[in-house]
Amino acid sequence: MVFECRHFDALPVRELYAMLALRSQVFVVEQRCVYLDPDGLDVDAHHLFGYLDASRSTLVGGVRILPPGVVYDEASIGRVLTAPAHRGTGNGRLLMRRAIDECARLHPGAAIRIGAQQYLEAFYAGLAFETVSAPYDEDGITHVTMLRSADGGRRAR
Repeated sequence: MVFECRHFDALPVRELYAMLALRSQVFVVEQRCVYLDPDGLDVDAHHLFGYLDASRSTLVGGVRILPPGVVYDEASIGRVLTAPAHRGTGNGRLLMRRAIDECARLHPGAAIRIGAQQYLEAFYAGLAFETVSAPYDEDGITHVTMLRSADGGRRAR
């Protein structure tokens, strides 16, 4: 995979459009969540895009990275998604590893808090995130809050 990480203000319009279209495909259509995806937080975020190859013609997935103090006291990785055709290939794990690295680069010393769909809890635990909440409903899908310490160790609260 080839990665590109940019602040919202530096996103080319076509890349932004491709990401918003993929987010709608996955979160709104596939997961049947009727909600306003452009929630006002994208403008404060860095967006990480994962492309299949250097041609950047196939968007495999992406995330948004929010600085500490916007949603949580910690930095946050959200809107994590992998295109349906690229699931089960390991690309989601590559994307999240890169997102963690970008988060550390952009926000040195900050822990990372996420709102994870509960069925992905083991996936995120494998990336050193620890569950710190009881399950809760968000848009009809069960989620848990998870935290990863700045040094990647456990026991961040």
